[in-house]
Amino acid sequence: MPAFQYTARDSTGKSVTGVIDAANSREASSLLAGQELFPTKIEEKKTNSVRLFGAKRKKVSGQNMAVFYTQLASLLRSGVPMIRSLTLLGSQSTTPVLGEVLAEIRTRVEDGEPLGDAMARFPGVFSGMGVNMVKAGMEGGFLEDALDRVGVFTELQEDLKGRTVSAMAYPAFLFVVGTVVVTGLLVFFVPKFDMLFDRLRKNGDMPAMTEWLLAFSNFLQAYGLFMLAGMVIAFFAVRMHLQTDEGMDRADHWKLKIPVLGEILMNLSVARFCRVLGTLLGNGVPILKSLDISRSATGNRLLSRSIGDATENIRSGESLAKPLGDSGYFPMAVVEMIRVGEESNSLDRVLPEIADSLEKRTFRRLDLFVRLLEPIMLLVMAILVLAVVMALLIPVLKSSTSL
Repeated sequence: MPAFQYTARDSTGKSVTGVIDAANSREASSLLAGQELFPTKIEEKKTNSVRLFGAKRKKVSGQNMAVFYTQLASLLRSGVPMIRSLTLLGSQSTTPVLGEVLAEIRTRVEDGEPLGDAMARFPGVFSGMGVNMVKAGMEGGFLEDALDRVGVFTELQEDLKGRTVSAMAYPAFLFVVGTVVVTGLLVFFVPKFDMLFDRLRKNGDMPAMTEWLLAFSNFLQAYGLFMLAGMVIAFFAVRMHLQTDEGMDRADHWKLKIPVLGEILMNLSVARFCRVLGTLLGNGVPILKSLDISRSATGNRLLSRSIGDATENIRSGESLAKPLGDSGYFPMAVVEMIRVGEESNSLDRVLPEIADSLEKRTFRRLDLFVRLLEPIMLLVMAILVLAVVMALLIPVLKSSTSL
């Protein structure tokens, strides 16, 4: 809905300025009249470019957001008013997009819009979990603690992302280099041997392995550019599909099907859920609202949907452990610990412990997976290069022995 900047006078004749959401200027005028304001000027507010670059293109890093949450919590805890805090953080922000977002949020908060609702207008900057935590903190009177928790959680997520990227950097480098080397051999090196093997081909002495290699090399030379173009088109088509609900569901489904890595990703999602849920319960948020907020922290739509189903079961009087166990996504050890926490009324303490334990085990498995992946990729590269060399060397040996 468009926003309109207005200048009006109240019943005492005092000039008032602000922003109001309305479908058109006529509706904005009617809404102002209902507030006993008499507009003298109404104009549509220009759409801030941050909507495109911040909300859609996600230019604010998680590390910057973690600093923002922590600093806002510190300012509010020190007694600095909300408007003043947003002004300070916006002016001091080293990220232009975040500074513009905070300026618009400050304007909306000045007009009476709750902080959580204003943040929700920028889904590319503020995560759903962060927005819901802020809303819960404002409703429950623990906004500073909620902001601190979101900051800590965001920093942990960035640390996890950084560790994962750094761990996968070398295997990815090996994959790219190996692909370039093998492709270069097939396209530029192998075809030079085709004419040398004509006599063997005429005599029927050409090894099948060499024949297949030359045929594949000729195919790449003839249709390689078409294959590359097809791969680029397929990449963008898949990327567009992954932006739809159906595509995101399929992506999350297949992520969990990857051998070894799928279980690692699931365990990390479960750990995030347990940490956020435990934090909310520890701050006195009702369990149904806590589940609704924490499900957005999983990062997996299938897991989030199963938690939503569990929420419906809890409304009918069931325990939390049973529907989570029935979903098939939660390890049985985690389900049993949740059941014990429910029976002892200590879920707020048990859930963060579950998250800590699960993350430690998962990090160990991730490190082992990466360590095994590196020699496996080196071995695959060596086998491919050896196969190319052998396919070319065998006919050369045959030619030398037949002379």
